[in-house]
Amino acid sequence: MQNILAILLAGGAGERLFPLTRHTAKPAVPFGGIYRIIDFTLSNCVNSNIRRVFVLAQYKALDLIRHLREGWTIFSPELGEFIEVITPMKRVHDDWFLGTADAVYQNAASIAAEAPDMVLILSGDHVYKMDYAEMIDWHTGHDADVTIATLQIAPGEASRFGVAQIERDYRITGFEEKPRHGHPKRSVFNPETVSASMGIYVFRTEVLLAALREDADRPGSSHDFGKDILPRLIETSKAVAYDFHDLNGKSARYWRDVGTIDAYYDANMDLVSVLPEFNLYDRKWPVRTRMVQQPPAKFVFAQEGRRMGVAIDSIVSPGCIVSGGRVVRSVLSPGVRVNSFCDIDSSILLNDIEIGRYSRIRRAIIDEHVRIPENTHIGLDRDEDLARGYTVTSSGITVVSNLA
Repeated sequence: MQNILAILLAGGAGERLFPLTRHTAKPAVPFGGIYRIIDFTLSNCVNSNIRRVFVLAQYKALDLIRHLREGWTIFSPELGEFIEVITPMKRVHDDWFLGTADAVYQNAASIAAEAPDMVLILSGDHVYKMDYAEMIDWHTGHDADVTIATLQIAPGEASRFGVAQIERDYRITGFEEKPRHGHPKRSVFNPETVSASMGIYVFRTEVLLAALREDADRPGSSHDFGKDILPRLIETSKAVAYDFHDLNGKSARYWRDVGTIDAYYDANMDLVSVLPEFNLYDRKWPVRTRMVQQPPAKFVFAQEGRRMGVAIDSIVSPGCIVSGGRVVRSVLSPGVRVNSFCDIDSSILLNDIEIGRYSRIRRAIIDEHVRIPENTHIGLDRDEDLARGYTVTSSGITVVSNLA
């Protein structure tokens, strides 16, 4: 096994995912029923045989820390394996993490103490399957100082990403974060597309630490990998691109940034079709999580014409009870109770929710621990939802948050 240290960035405030991040960090937000968002990146690490991981946390980190403590104890300290959560310690200055690069810079001493040959930088808010070992082999095979994982996207989407200019030998000669003008150079991997950064990087350790030290002293820097570190490093070091190899096994490559309410909703809905776009059932590439002790899901009452406990095209987690209600194309997280004569359609119900009798819910996300009173309608009338204080996105997704 190569001498690799993974650093998983999990400290963002998650403002675009508010109000789901009112009480918790974005990587700890529930996803797909039993999972948390961070589980997908961590599962990629384990499946790639990368077993030394720093998780850099910051905002509202308690749920995240508990999730890792209780669900990710599969590493062996005796073999030098670990997942270690690190929060700001003001070791090098008096601020919290000021950006993605500053978060890593503040922990330069911890990185040096592990003495890795290479450092793998990851994000904790993406859903995808990737063998990082393949990328690391590509990095060493091209004798690179830094390798950037890239995703082929349509040119019209370039303004949402950092876009790499790649030559035929895969060397990156230009990098622009969220270009607003011009025509980004087409991808060397596919001329119909451009190559966008996935926020996944492999660095030679000495190159990374030198770049972080230089950036820390640079006036006006935002201390961000995409905006500051990579554009300068490309000019002075050998940077190459690694084209994303998707292990999801579908015709289209699957990588989702679930950092907004609409993106989070759509990614959950990807899971509930008969042939889901993202495959959770692949035994060759398992997605691990903290398994909460809950009884099996239960469906009760079957009085035709009156009430029926049924779920169709849905994910139903342990501990759920569908008691005389109807659930269609929805995701039910652990401990959800849907009472009689309810109609739930195209919705995400997070942990420990109770839906009162006769309620109707459409295209909604109900936050953890919320109790919905009897005969409540959500997602049917935008104005009524806004008047109740719910969040409604421009695409019409209603979010009912836990205000306690």
